[in-house]
Amino acid sequence: MQVTMGLWALTVVGLAALIAVDFFIGRKPHEVSVKEAGIWTAVWIALAGLFGLGLLVFGGGQPAGEFFAGFITEKSLSVDNLFVFVLIMAKFAVPTQYQQRVLLVGVLIALVLRAVFIAAGAAIIAGFSWVFYLFGAFLIYTAWKLVQEARAGGQDEEYEENKLLKATERRFGVADRYHGTKLWIQQNGKRVMTPMLVVMLAIGTTDVLFALDSIPAIFGLTQDPYIVFTANAFALMGLRQLYFLIGGLLKKLVHLSYGLSIILGFIGVKLVLHALHESGVHVPEISIPVSLGVICAVLIVTTITSLTATRRQTAAEAAPSGGEVMSKDDVDA
Repeated sequence: MQVTMGLWALTVVGLAALIAVDFFIGRKPHEVSVKEAGIWTAVWIALAGLFGLGLLVFGGGQPAGEFFAGFITEKSLSVDNLFVFVLIMAKFAVPTQYQQRVLLVGVLIALVLRAVFIAAGAAIIAGFSWVFYLFGAFLIYTAWKLVQEARAGGQDEEYEENKLLKATERRFGVADRYHGTKLWIQQNGKRVMTPMLVVMLAIGTTDVLFALDSIPAIFGLTQDPYIVFTANAFALMGLRQLYFLIGGLLKKLVHLSYGLSIILGFIGVKLVLHALHESGVHVPEISIPVSLGVICAVLIVTTITSLTATRRQTAAEAAPSGGEVMSKDDVDA
């Protein structure tokens, strides 16, 4: 797909305008309701759908299919980010009314950092076609690692600050409490960061770790930097609302890691086959419609099995144990 500099500029301006509207509407700190989060989640998904339809009309079926496959993949992988976001919010004891501001700025930082990753990935792919072997092997390894972590007990129970964040805190100092939405204050004659800025940086920089597998994954679906960037942008920009919408449901998605491991492993195999094909080896390649179908099917099955397993576990915990003697009132009830 041919993308001019004008289209790139128009896209960036359009995304910036959407972000500005989102920021303006939610500029007043408040506790986000499930209704508000649901409405805005639907809005961002609808905008992504309209963008994909625009690609279908003006670019054809191939770019549109690649965008939808990339968007769904990035969206599903971003749900895994929410587990860590919950831990970060708890670690820094972020007041409920400030969480939406933290997520908005944190996601913007993540989007800028991912843009750098995407540009670097596109440049590497353009110069070295053998990098697909590395991407494919890395995704297969990541898939195996996800399965091992899931079998070992899933997510870590506590967030640990990365070295960059710790160094920043030592360099500038951190206030002992939140000061509304302020990012810097004067304390003892020195300008120091507030916990609000620290948690924003924590979310933004932590996302870089997730980008290490999500960026190779989407490059396994399309090598068009424009589609890679826009799919990431739409997936990330709706992440804040998704956090408030399904925050309580995250613990019920007990099979999510298994589903993501299947998706990453599948895309890893797709990348290796593509690399072999580029090297002149006659092997079948996996088409975008097949990829899109597999990704959607895995997510649907994973969600159903997760909710079913959670429901059974809840029922088992609520049921009286075999050794308990039921009272007459219990029998009557």
